[in-house]
Amino acid sequence: MMKNISLSLFFISFISILNAQKSNDFTLKSANGSETFTLSSARGKYVALHFLLKTECPYCIRHTNDYAAKAASLPNVIQVFIKPDDEQDIKNWTSKLSSSTQEAFPIYQDINASLADRFKIPAGYAFHGQSVHYPALILLDKKGREVFRYVGKNNSDRFSFDQLKSKMSELN
Repeated sequence: MMKNISLSLFFISFISILNAQKSNDFTLKSANGSETFTLSSARGKYVALHFLLKTECPYCIRHTNDYAAKAASLPNVIQVFIKPDDEQDIKNWTSKLSSSTQEAFPIYQDINASLADRFKIPAGYAFHGQSVHYPALILLDKKGREVFRYVGKNNSDRFSFDQLKSKMSELN
């Protein structure tokens, strides 16, 4: 009995270590400004990576505006919004965001969805005649380790801000 408990605890610890692996550093350039985001410069804060859909997506607009409006209530979480479109398409898409969101939150470009691939976000979702990666939220801890992920099943399946706030309460 004790041996089984010890073995179970070992496997749980091992799985936790695997799930909390440190992400390699990366830098993203804003498509609607001159800002860049580098993971290593965010050490000491949680980072929420929001992988938005390629192409025109009204759910992405609502999701981004909602998070931007409420972000101040989670000051220890940096919200990073990422789109795999080309720079001009992102600029056009950004013009549909609220003016306060446009001013406060750069939209970062993930060229060829390479960061989405690196984080193993599934691709193959058919949207507007294209095959794209699914919408996702990846939460990295203060040391840059992945501690949570949510991959939506379609363009409207998103991890809400209130859900993230609850998740942050669990982690703290």
